[in-house]
Amino acid sequence: MKRAGLSTFGGREASRAFVLTVRHSDPKQSPRRRRGRLARLLAATVCAGLAATAAGCGGGGAQGASLILYNGQHSQLTTELVSAFEKQTGISVRVRLGDSIVLADQILQEGSNSPADIFLSENSPELMTLQQRGLLAAEPAATLSQVPSSEDSPNGDWVGVALRVGALVFDPALVSRAQLPHSILDLAQPRWKGKISVAPTDADFPPLAGSVLYRYGSAKTLAWLQGLRRNAVTYVDEESVAAAVNRGNVAVGLINQYYWYRLRYEFGKKATHSALYYFPSADAGSVTNISGAGVLKSSKHKTDAERFVAFLVSRRGQEIIARSDDFEYPVRRAVTPNSALPPIASISHAVLTPSELGNDQQVATLIQKAGLY
Repeated sequence: MKRAGLSTFGGREASRAFVLTVRHSDPKQSPRRRRGRLARLLAATVCAGLAATAAGCGGGGAQGASLILYNGQHSQLTTELVSAFEKQTGISVRVRLGDSIVLADQILQEGSNSPADIFLSENSPELMTLQQRGLLAAEPAATLSQVPSSEDSPNGDWVGVALRVGALVFDPALVSRAQLPHSILDLAQPRWKGKISVAPTDADFPPLAGSVLYRYGSAKTLAWLQGLRRNAVTYVDEESVAAAVNRGNVAVGLINQYYWYRLRYEFGKKATHSALYYFPSADAGSVTNISGAGVLKSSKHKTDAERFVAFLVSRRGQEIIARSDDFEYPVRRAVTPNSALPPIASISHAVLTPSELGNDQQVATLIQKAGLY
């Protein structure tokens, strides 16, 4: 793997040490699949040089004062949400697109001088770190009340927006469903050598490993990660894992479920040769991941920024998430998710609160110690 450098997320390279892998996106891929590390890192790098200005990267909005959104979510979904918010309120939003970890690290470095008004993260650990560093403002009670308390900030500093579930994508021609492991820990066993694929440098991998850490402790987690290091074929991101399994290059792969649904939407059912499997008995491998948003304490437009976050969890915002081809679950249970998805209650998924999942720092150290990056 080509290493692009260490993140200083959390202020300490040794504690966070999340290695970001760079690759060139395939120009033949559609915009929905072209979410490579290079594009995200370039967006964050270019914007970092503009941190002292109000000009945004990658986003639109009317001339004049605008909200600045640091966006770690998928760009197409965020574009739909921003467009609907602007039409409803007349408030302009400019978007800076990047990996959640890169953007959170940038906010830490910018501190009270950050031009960002809102941070929309793909996973909760980045929000937990910003919360712990005192960089997020308290959300209004009316906003927090729209979301189950297990899916927002324990201190009320950010709110959950969308959910995904960890899963195993598999090729039925290479391994039958009956042969699939009952626990994610089983993938460290020798019989899975060369048959499992992972993306350890994808931002979605640390929360999965964090679920294992919470459930089993650091010693078992390190042993599991070392087993993956011996057994796994590594890819740069979970999209690549899903595609490799679908091509028959490897038997199984650890992903968040939405990557498989996006692949099937992209290729069509006839060209989808893989299937999805959820670990039973609420195993740590099928943990729920929370995408969330918060207003920066340093924002100069707090009222408008709060309106944007409130819109994300409003029925209108949640319906946009539900009907999108991003295949994430809305956090509002009254909003029916995309019809392609099974009801989340029907999946035996592990549920961890943001506090239980933590801020990724300990698990990132374990991932590095195991030699997965």
